[in-house]
Amino acid sequence: METIKTISNYIKSFPEETQILLNQIYHTIKKVAPDATESISYGIPAFKLNGKPLVYFAGLKNHIGFYATPTGHEAFVNELSKYKQGKGSVQFPLKEAMPLELIARITKFRVDENLKKK
Repeated sequence: METIKTISNYIKSFPEETQILLNQIYHTIKKVAPDATESISYGIPAFKLNGKPLVYFAGLKNHIGFYATPTGHEAFVNELSKYKQGKGSVQFPLKEAMPLELIARITKFRVDENLKKK
């Protein structure tokens, strides 16, 4: 199996309905963090700023995982409480609209954190 090396190819590897959602998340992150470096890390789309992890996301069978560990989740604990969560992750169901405004705010929070560490 070929290793996926770009976020674009990662997204294209999913069914069309999931691609739409993954693209929405991708463009939301890019709008908030245009200077972030994008890559595939741990086999999923990853964004870094100032060499530090920013956010990650992943397509899965029934949900999209979003990872803004650890502080991005801690700062938005109340708003994320309605979603299933794991250690450092939150699951957005594929059957629901993606909370793009929330994803944007979490990403912005992480951008601000990373810039303070500069």
